[in-house]
Amino acid sequence: MRITSIELFHVSVPLRQTFWPSWIPGYPQTHNRFTLAKLVTDQGIEGFAAGQSMGKERQGLGDLLGGYLLGTDPTDIDRVQDLLKQAGFLGWRNFWLEAACWDIKGKAAGKPVYELFGGTPRPLPVYLSTGEVHPPEQRVDELLRMKDRGYRTAKLRVKSPRLAEDIRQIELVRKGIGDDFVLGVDANQGWLVSIVDRVPAWDLNRATEFAAACHDNGISWLEEPLDWHDYDGLAALKKASKVKIAGAELNHGWDEIKIMFEKDCFDIYQPDACFAGGMAQVKKVIDACQEHDRIYSPHTWTNGIGFYVNWNMALADQRNSHPLEYPLEEPSWIPEFREGIIDPILPNENGMLPPFRRPGLGFEIDRKKLRKYGKRFFKLTETGLKLKVIREKGIRAALDINKRKESQ
Repeated sequence: MRITSIELFHVSVPLRQTFWPSWIPGYPQTHNRFTLAKLVTDQGIEGFAAGQSMGKERQGLGDLLGGYLLGTDPTDIDRVQDLLKQAGFLGWRNFWLEAACWDIKGKAAGKPVYELFGGTPRPLPVYLSTGEVHPPEQRVDELLRMKDRGYRTAKLRVKSPRLAEDIRQIELVRKGIGDDFVLGVDANQGWLVSIVDRVPAWDLNRATEFAAACHDNGISWLEEPLDWHDYDGLAALKKASKVKIAGAELNHGWDEIKIMFEKDCFDIYQPDACFAGGMAQVKKVIDACQEHDRIYSPHTWTNGIGFYVNWNMALADQRNSHPLEYPLEEPSWIPEFREGIIDPILPNENGMLPPFRRPGLGFEIDRKKLRKYGKRFFKLTETGLKLKVIREKGIRAALDINKRKESQ
């Protein structure tokens, strides 16, 4: 099998109401935007993947990818991983594309991808992952309503200039929601963004003091309390903290995360397979969690397709002991707009997510919605690539390149 066609789309789904993500303080998000990749094989199998985007920054990605992916066997994941790594030497982080090859591989085998990793179909509990910082009294009212809808676990956000304000947030929410509701907190310090509002970066002292406050208020875990490359600081914090420390959601794959295991940085590892090296590398993290008696629980805050990618990895983890992150911030970031071009992903009344059984990654693209919200900006076939090389390199060089590739 080989990849014979690549198509790329800019997708922009307008939100009904503005979303104010805590990880970009002061930034109004009015659209759910991502780059959609469609790979087609010589057997007619289509594989899809989505990379979160701010806009049209990947406009030139197709010209880069053509020579790497066209003609490649998408089921040879080791080779795909190597090619995407090579294509990233110029600055692009391309491992999100690997999921399209798993989509093809699963469809070719007639199995969901999680079964290819040794997983089984089973319902998973989800936790409500908020995305904004709300006044604590408002957040209590919201969580009480969510509790009535079956949720038993939620994650708060903190992003105040002063430590005292962050501590007040968790104190008042815990007091208002009661002790029979599990809470986590995300500080979003791992990859601090300050393109609008400037907020201070936490140091080890602040993170340690906040972790102690989390313990005093019955918080179960604290995410991303320090910079994602502060391995020594994270290890020291984990050693001192009485609450679980979590992170590694967007680190650059296994090469970085293995250092975190060596230094013992986290209780909970949260690599997102759309960012952290792709699905194959995240499986290494799952295996390492089993070996080191740590917890795996993926980051899922991208879009519906990204959620499916990480849902597959959660189902691949047979030891899973942590609820799956379910991004939801009503009324702005809701399934209709989060998923955009696929069917909404909805837990049941008990806060459980029934398993999917479709082959591949598990979703189906709604072609009507793709036409509505998406615009194709690139398409290249094997024939088109050959003609492009002839135009740019000359026919003699093109024939020589083709001969060399075929001889490998």
